[in-house]
Amino acid sequence: MSRVFVTRPIPEIGIGLLRAKGYEVVINDKAENRAATKEELLEGIKGTDAVLSILTDKIDGEVMDAGLPTLKIIANYAVGFDNIDLDAAKKKGLMVTNTPGVLTNTVAEHTFALMLAIAHRISEADRFARAGRYKAWGPSLLLGTDMSSKTLGIVGLGRIGSRVALHAVKGFEMKVLYNDPKPNPDFEKEFGAQFVEKLDDMLPHCDFVSIHVPLLDSTHHLMNEARFKIMKKTAYLVNTSRGPIVDEKALAKVLKEQVIRGAALDVFEFEPDIVPELKDLDNVIITPHIASATEETRNKMASMAAENIIEAFEGRTPPNLVK
Repeated sequence: MSRVFVTRPIPEIGIGLLRAKGYEVVINDKAENRAATKEELLEGIKGTDAVLSILTDKIDGEVMDAGLPTLKIIANYAVGFDNIDLDAAKKKGLMVTNTPGVLTNTVAEHTFALMLAIAHRISEADRFARAGRYKAWGPSLLLGTDMSSKTLGIVGLGRIGSRVALHAVKGFEMKVLYNDPKPNPDFEKEFGAQFVEKLDDMLPHCDFVSIHVPLLDSTHHLMNEARFKIMKKTAYLVNTSRGPIVDEKALAKVLKEQVIRGAALDVFEFEPDIVPELKDLDNVIITPHIASATEETRNKMASMAAENIIEAFEGRTPPNLVK
C-alpha cells in the first residue's frame, strides 16, 4: 500500500481522493495552526512514497533523505515552491509538483481588495469608528484616494498579475504599466498596457505598485529603500506574492517618514513574524497570508495536489510538474 504523508491538515476533499485510491494517508495533525517542525517532518516522511507539503514547511535535502528510498514525489499545496530545495530533489530523482492556476482569480481579488482598502483607508476608518472617535461627518474626515484612471504598476506579469490588470482596466479604467523579463504584445493590445524594461523606470510613474514575482535570489529585497524613494510620495505598495521580496524594515521607515503614502501586505519577510514598526502604522493594512483563502480555492488546491500524487503513483507524469 502506497503511503502519503501530509505535513499539515488540508481540506478533506484532497484526503478523500487519496484514500479512495486505497492509499494510506498520514496527516500531521499537531501542526494544524502552525508550521510543522523539522522533527515532525523527519519522522513523518519515513517510509513514505509521497509527501503533500504546505508552503510553510521546508522540505530540504535532509528531509528528503529521511523519506528515501521509498519517496517518489513532493506535491506542494501552493503555486510557489520556494519551500522546497529543487536542486536536492533533482539530485535524488524526486518529482516536485505545485497547484498553479486554481488560485489566480482569488489572489487577484484579494490584491484588488487590498488596493481599494488602503486607498480608501477602510481599515483605518473601521478602527476610528469602533474607537468611538466618529462624532460627525466632515469634509476632510479620513480623505482617501480615487483609484479610477490612476496608474497601476505590475511587477511580474504572470497569471495573477494579468488578472489584477483585468480588474484595474475593465473595472476602474486604470492605466497599466508592467515590468517583466520580456514584453507581452497580446497583453498590451488587450489592456492598453505599456511594457517598461527597467523597474526603476516604471516606479516613478505609478500610483499603485503590485508585486507578483516569485521569490528568487534575484528578487530578494527587490523592493528596497532606494526603490521606495523613487516612487511617488502619493504611491501605494501592495504585496501578495512572497514577503522577502520587500525589505520590510526599509518599508516601515519610508512609511513612517511619508516617503510613500501607504502599503498593504498579505505576506511578510519574516513570516509569521511581522516587523513591529509596521504594525504601529495607520497607513499599512496587514492580512495574514490569506490571499488564496476561499473555500472554493483551497478545495481546488487540495484536489490538485492529490491528483498530482495519484498520477505519479499510477505511472503517469503529474500534470503540474515543476521540474
